[in-house]
Amino acid sequence: MKKVLVVLAALGAFSGLVQAQEKIQVLSTQELVNVCKLPASPESRSFCVGYATSVYDTYLVTRHPQRAKPFICVKQPAPQRDVVIGDFVKWAGENQQFADKPAAGVFLGFLADRFPCGKK
Repeated sequence: MKKVLVVLAALGAFSGLVQAQEKIQVLSTQELVNVCKLPASPESRSFCVGYATSVYDTYLVTRHPQRAKPFICVKQPAPQRDVVIGDFVKWAGENQQFADKPAAGVFLGFLADRFPCGKK
């Protein structure tokens, strides 16, 4: 029994090592732009809206208001999602230096540029 546990532990450690060495692919800004360009198929539009919404929602729920000042301030009524996504596609086309960067961070940067917080 003890040998079996040692073998299982060794396999688990090896498996963890292999997984740790895998490169996790993240969506690039250009890949997101390609999916979000109009006219989009229903599947592409759904992915684009879902991705953009989840990035913004994650920003909202993970920012601690006492420790981190907001850097994205969307005034209400908020613009339609398709308008914001269209603006992002245009912005990304004008800022090709971000094409190979991870889409989530670049999208947050775009939102901060598009919806800056004013000084209080």
